[in-house]
Amino acid sequence: MASNTRPLMTYTVLVVIVMLGLGIILAQLTRGYFINIFEQRVELESQYFITYLDRFTEDREVSQEELYNFSEQLNTGMIFISDSGERIIDTVDAVPVISKGEKQEVITRVEGGTSPMNEGQMLDEIFYYPVNNSVDDINGTLILLSPVEALTNITKNIWLLIGFTLLLGLLVIFVIGFNVFSKYIRPIRSAANVATELAKGNYKARTYEGHFGEAGQLSQSINILARNLQEMTSTKGMQENQLEAVINNMGNGLVLIDEKGYILLLNRAFLETFKGEQNDFIGHLYHDAIPYTTIHETVQKIYMFEETVSETFVLPVNIDRKHLEVTGAPIFSEDRKWRGVVLVFHDISELKQLEQMRKDFVANVSHELKTPITSIRGFSETLLDGAMKDEKMLEQFLQIILKESGRLQSLIQDLLELSKLERDDFLLNVEQVEVQRLLNDLLPIVVQHAEQKQVKLHASIKGNTLIQGDSSRLKQVFMNLLTNAINYSGDEGEVTLEFQESENYVTIKITDNGVGIPEEEISRIFERFYRVDKARSRNSGGTGLGLAIVKHIVEAHEGTIRVESEVDVGTAFYVEIPKKFTEN
Repeated sequence: MASNTRPLMTYTVLVVIVMLGLGIILAQLTRGYFINIFEQRVELESQYFITYLDRFTEDREVSQEELYNFSEQLNTGMIFISDSGERIIDTVDAVPVISKGEKQEVITRVEGGTSPMNEGQMLDEIFYYPVNNSVDDINGTLILLSPVEALTNITKNIWLLIGFTLLLGLLVIFVIGFNVFSKYIRPIRSAANVATELAKGNYKARTYEGHFGEAGQLSQSINILARNLQEMTSTKGMQENQLEAVINNMGNGLVLIDEKGYILLLNRAFLETFKGEQNDFIGHLYHDAIPYTTIHETVQKIYMFEETVSETFVLPVNIDRKHLEVTGAPIFSEDRKWRGVVLVFHDISELKQLEQMRKDFVANVSHELKTPITSIRGFSETLLDGAMKDEKMLEQFLQIILKESGRLQSLIQDLLELSKLERDDFLLNVEQVEVQRLLNDLLPIVVQHAEQKQVKLHASIKGNTLIQGDSSRLKQVFMNLLTNAINYSGDEGEVTLEFQESENYVTIKITDNGVGIPEEEISRIFERFYRVDKARSRNSGGTGLGLAIVKHIVEAHEGTIRVESEVDVGTAFYVEIPKKFTEN
């Protein structure tokens, strides 16, 4: 507010000073003018006074009373003082406006020599004029005293006029100043404030556009600039957010390296892949922050050949390994100046795993089919060559052929079952299933198998919990897991079946104290034809597809299966199935 009124106050003070100076000058000029007029008048009147004095002193033609009347008519008193100091004539009392104190002050000045002769002087509102003269051969000084009330009145009128003019001038200045301030200074200051806010980055600031002339154009231009800056900032911010969202949500890792080799940008996928924080990479040289020779060689090739380069390498992560493909491309500006390198990391571990699984599947199917077919063909040829005539050998060979054909049939059946489970149109026959009853129905079959293997079976499955699921498929899951547990427990082993229930899930735990599974192979036991101990698995009659089928059925029920195992200690399978089934 103070800054807004400062120009107006400055102009007001300036006008007041000018008007006061003008008043003082006019008052002094008026005073001097009136003094000159009075001096001329009194000088002229002094001749009449001298004549009256001569007549009064010489022939007494003029009486004392006439002398007083003359002074009263001219409103001028006179005092004649001889050189010896005698006051011969004094008519000042005829002028009542002049006080005794003023009369005495004038006499003192004249006698003291401070007032020059033949020169008018002012004492407050009294004008006095001393003249050297001789009356009746008496030398002395004639002092004429005249009040000058008109001068005081004129001075007052001058100051009143100046005061009125000053007030009028201030009013005009205020009106003009307010008008100028409203139309020019205020919009300019408002525009300056908005410009300051824009410089600070506040692009929402606006100024009032209701002005005309250059100020209005300035306000309009400032607002247009502010709107453009806001739109540009909004667009830029939106583009940056979109770019950041795209980069951070890419499934592949991304790294931007400048022309000097320093890392400028990376995304979330890169940090998840290489484990670390942004501060560990951004601002560091790429060969110091990323300790992999393949990546260093890729960047060097890009710098050397200035073309897109792709390489693959293996990234160890704990006990697993990730297969990554890094693709790098050079970055050039519009004028073909080198700006840096962009690297994209593709995780091809799943593709590698699928490729390996396909190879293993083809090899395993070929191997599994080859073994029984070779046995059947070999024993058939032996029988045809004459062995059928030996009844004992005939029966033995036929038993072997029957066993191998049964194994071949189981393998083909499991392959068809697995293929059916993996089809997109596979549907479960969902119904209400009492889990404890389903497990109890399996126990007689499993117990008989356990007795043949001399394995003790312990079951803890009390209650009657209902869930939604396919009972035949669930029987297939638990029968497979129980059979595997018995087969891998060895003689005099123990298998435990436990049931646990939570609010939304049921958990079936199957535990054995068999050979166990090495930690590095746990993640692969659900692959097709994968066997931990291939010789023992084949001797147990398994096809190598049981756990793959189990996993598909459990996942079809929206459940999970996990394994805990330790070599030569035992294995525990946990099957967790939701009570309510939701069809996708």
